[in-house]
Amino acid sequence: MGMFVNTGNSAFQVALNSEIYVDKTGLLKYTNKVLNTLQGYICNSRPRRFGKSVTADMLTAYYSRGCDSEQLFSGLEIAKSPDFKKHLNQYDVIHLDIQWCMEPAGGPEKVVSYITDTTIEELRGYYPDELPEHIHSLPEALSYISNATGRKFIIIIDEWDVLIRDESANAAVQREYITFLRGLFKGTEPTKYIQLAYLTGILPIKKETTQSALNNFDEFTMLGASDLSSYIGFTEDEVKALAVKYHRDFEKVKKWYDGYVLKEYQVYNPKAVVSVMLKGEFRSYWSETASYEAVVPLINMNFDGLKNAILEMISGAAVHVDTTTFKNDAKNIQSKDDVLTYLIHLGYLGYDQEKKTAFVPNEEIRAELTSAVTSRKWDEMITFWQESEELLNDTLDMDCESVANRIEKIHSDYVSVIQYNNENSLSSVLAIAYLSAMQYYFKPVRELPTGRGFADFVYIPKPEYKKDYPAILVELKWNKKAETAMDQIKDRKYPDSILEYTGDILLAAISYDKNSKKHVCRIERYQKE
Repeated sequence: MGMFVNTGNSAFQVALNSEIYVDKTGLLKYTNKVLNTLQGYICNSRPRRFGKSVTADMLTAYYSRGCDSEQLFSGLEIAKSPDFKKHLNQYDVIHLDIQWCMEPAGGPEKVVSYITDTTIEELRGYYPDELPEHIHSLPEALSYISNATGRKFIIIIDEWDVLIRDESANAAVQREYITFLRGLFKGTEPTKYIQLAYLTGILPIKKETTQSALNNFDEFTMLGASDLSSYIGFTEDEVKALAVKYHRDFEKVKKWYDGYVLKEYQVYNPKAVVSVMLKGEFRSYWSETASYEAVVPLINMNFDGLKNAILEMISGAAVHVDTTTFKNDAKNIQSKDDVLTYLIHLGYLGYDQEKKTAFVPNEEIRAELTSAVTSRKWDEMITFWQESEELLNDTLDMDCESVANRIEKIHSDYVSVIQYNNENSLSSVLAIAYLSAMQYYFKPVRELPTGRGFADFVYIPKPEYKKDYPAILVELKWNKKAETAMDQIKDRKYPDSILEYTGDILLAAISYDKNSKKHVCRIERYQKE
């Protein structure tokens, strides 16, 4: 058992020893299926604290012939698979953590040589007769061993992209690393010695410098996780089971930590869910990750439309994003869409594949983004926050004239002339106008279904503010009267959708006349029967 070659199962044992371990060994059924095929080259990228290292440790524990893991996996999902024992501990596994290697290597410039020298030395311990002394290339060493023994290797690289992310300004480091990856994985020769290649990190394969080296990999990302969707984070069923076991309010857990939509799965951040189950505190655990440091300069970039997009998403709206422009290069961001796509990969935004929209997935991330925005002292943000707080106070005071005037000002200041007379712009205005409400209310429900229609916005207070803040139900009308909107609220019995809410309810009807550009507001307190 070496440092990189056949490292054993002790790291995965630590995960199993933990109070909470959610069984993700079903992933092994997929990797078993693609062993020794063209689909056996996998790049599975996901945000920090989404279980990347645990997955890499699991793959190593299962496949490595440097240990006996039958007992370890015996009670887990993979043990039910017909080919469980066929592949169990049958392969030479090389497991590399590029982030960890930087310190013992003596810096990023020496990572490749450190990995190469250490791995070859360990391979000589297993294959002293098959590996000549003159071999100093890792791909060549693997090729020699495979040709002599017929054995193929499984290569697992954790934090594979750290040199791509953090050293993009260092051309020499990038070139050496890319050459190393190309030698390991590209061309006909690697197919002779690779049984499975599994890379995991935050970013997908870079579209320029690394694509030629790794374009034979299947990618699974936060933009599209395909068959691996249920293994990216915790699924809703898994979180429900934990909530029952630890006596947590599932609906509250859902509001705080749900929101990543991957294929047909609602996916939760494992770090956050484990923390709330064990500690019982509903708060943001995201700032405990290093990625928080990356988001602050990103949202402060001066790209046209970026700040408004951030405000809209924090306020509960979804915005369109073109993810194809991002080159998977954190140092070469060129547009608003690049920033939003990078934030999706970092886990700060969710992504709807069908609608091609980005959104803030849950209360945890909303709190982090709000904190990041306010910490940068945007002049626009400070002013807007004050205006939003005044709007909320006027709404609660049922001051209809002031509400209409403030919405009119926000409509004028924060919506471009091109979009101003667009029917969707009024909805967007309302989405951002009540930004300050996010400290007291959950993300507004858009088009909440009722008995005979949809309410445009419904704001429900967080439990701790329920006594002080009413629920607010908003209906918008474009080129119609506010009275018409209020009548619709009543006629279609919109408040019925939240009758289980025991606090006060305000009904707000807001209209906009596209010719006069005037807004009118009507607010009433709902009288429960």
